[in-house]
Amino acid sequence: MAKIQLIRNATLKITFGDATFLIDPMLGAKGSFESYGNIAKNPISKLPISTDEILADVDAVLVSHLHKDHFDDAAKHLIKKVLQIFCQPTNKETIAESGFRNITEIFESQTFNSTTIHRVGGKHGRGPIEKLMGKVSGFVLENKNEPTIYILGDTIFNDELKATIKKFKPEIIITNSGGAFIPGYEKDLILLDEHETLEIANYAKDAILIAVHLEALDHCTVSRASLYRTVLQSNISKENLKIPLNGEILEFKK
Repeated sequence: MAKIQLIRNATLKITFGDATFLIDPMLGAKGSFESYGNIAKNPISKLPISTDEILADVDAVLVSHLHKDHFDDAAKHLIKKVLQIFCQPTNKETIAESGFRNITEIFESQTFNSTTIHRVGGKHGRGPIEKLMGKVSGFVLENKNEPTIYILGDTIFNDELKATIKKFKPEIIITNSGGAFIPGYEKDLILLDEHETLEIANYAKDAILIAVHLEALDHCTVSRASLYRTVLQSNISKENLKIPLNGEILEFKK
């Protein structure tokens, strides 16, 4: 049985097959790093459980990109330096600078225990802002005993996402649905908003969506309530789009 626990923002603890993965660890205290939207220091919410509990039994860490809300200074300090880290190409040297010794760049696919991790692309915005945000990745987790999970990462909806969904046919899709913006580029969101999240739900009708990256950063425009209202006004079932609270654990059988 796959267990998916939302810690906060895009930080997830996923027990899958015979391994437990920590995804995009942002482990710092509330207000521990700079504002992104000129509103408040980030993160704007507390961790729901202790960092000891978060890190307990973790076998490997997946880092989609190096923005602080996905791999912050606290994570660099708290995670054991011998733990397996998986990242996108070009991020290995930067991660190694923090003392980590077991880092693997995923170019296409990598096997860890009984799970295959596929790295897929994303677009962290449209137009000029995409170049400013830099390269990002998503991950698809496959295991013969578990439902396939597609972790989108920081991206907007695009043809590459459609191709990934068509290729892997994931049963579970984790969406970063915060609708974030960068000051000066407010019209060009860098994350899915409510409507793009529903576009994915309509495109992948057989999948269960889990919306995260909500209510943790000062530049995100989407709340759990606003996303829930949008779902109620659509033809999407509440069972097909889940909006977990920080610390909540969801369980899925194949």
